[in-house]
Amino acid sequence: MSTTTAHPKSLSVVIPMYEEVDNVAPLISRVHEGLGEYPGPWELICVDDGSRDGTGKRLREQAAQYGAHVRVIELRRNFGQTAAMQAGFDAARGERIATLDGDLQNDPADIPRLVRELQERDLDLLQGWRQRRQDGLLLRKIPSRIANRLIARVTGVALHDYGCSLKVYRSEVIKRVRLFGEMHRFIPVWVAGVTDPSRIGETAVHHEARRFGRSKYGISRTFRVLLDLLAAFFFLRYGARPGHFFGSIGLIFGAIGSLIMAYLLVIKFAMGEDVGHRPLLFVGILFLVASIQLLTTGVLSELLARTFFASSDHPNFNVARQSDPEQARWRMPE
Repeated sequence: MSTTTAHPKSLSVVIPMYEEVDNVAPLISRVHEGLGEYPGPWELICVDDGSRDGTGKRLREQAAQYGAHVRVIELRRNFGQTAAMQAGFDAARGERIATLDGDLQNDPADIPRLVRELQERDLDLLQGWRQRRQDGLLLRKIPSRIANRLIARVTGVALHDYGCSLKVYRSEVIKRVRLFGEMHRFIPVWVAGVTDPSRIGETAVHHEARRFGRSKYGISRTFRVLLDLLAAFFFLRYGARPGHFFGSIGLIFGAIGSLIMAYLLVIKFAMGEDVGHRPLLFVGILFLVASIQLLTTGVLSELLARTFFASSDHPNFNVARQSDPEQARWRMPE
């Protein structure tokens, strides 16, 4: 389904940067070149994530040169890419928000096409797909391919390139997602928590080799991805009902413990054998105690979840569209 718009959507381009002083000037220049014919109003938000190499100062100089539509946010220290993205999302004023890396590997000229495609395909998130990725095979491409397939299998959000920072969002959707930790790797997964996965798409984008600076990623990121994936799976499936997660495991443990204890009771009273020194007795007790703890944790987590949703400004649902309440009328009896 495609949608038509009466006017071009305003656009906010958010770029988190960390120690990319040599990339600042060429990046901002390429953003202006890529968005030179964008039909609507746009702004550029550069977030300096506590750089110590002069990136913040260079950003301020470029903002003064280009004008007030170039906005600079400088964090007091290095909080990480996720926090920098969240700062940019909070400051963004556009109806559409685009993100890309500050290393010149993403092409800003792709952004207008992505915004247009987001509208035509009626999506809430359009993810870039680096089909011809210009990175090392062993340390970057192979771990990325494995991670992408694993994430898609676990979360059910099937994308080829979760790691591509070039994305376009509907503002009203991404602003409902609060990023923390290192959640930027799983943004499509978190977006799937507030919209249907069918409204998340991908499209091929250009990718270039890094020319200045050095990559901030290494092979150690693979292990952090696995830990983050567990958290993403939990919050996606059980974020609003954590009691089901802990309760299910608790019931399984309780059933195993009960079967063990029932078996020992039969041996004790029907066969007259001593079970006091059997290791199986302690295993059964362990399963029963673990079951009680998990069930209790499930109840407490349900209370916390209900308290959060009751006190939060954000409900546990997201309305895509609705009839205008101002035009609502009553059906009167005939």
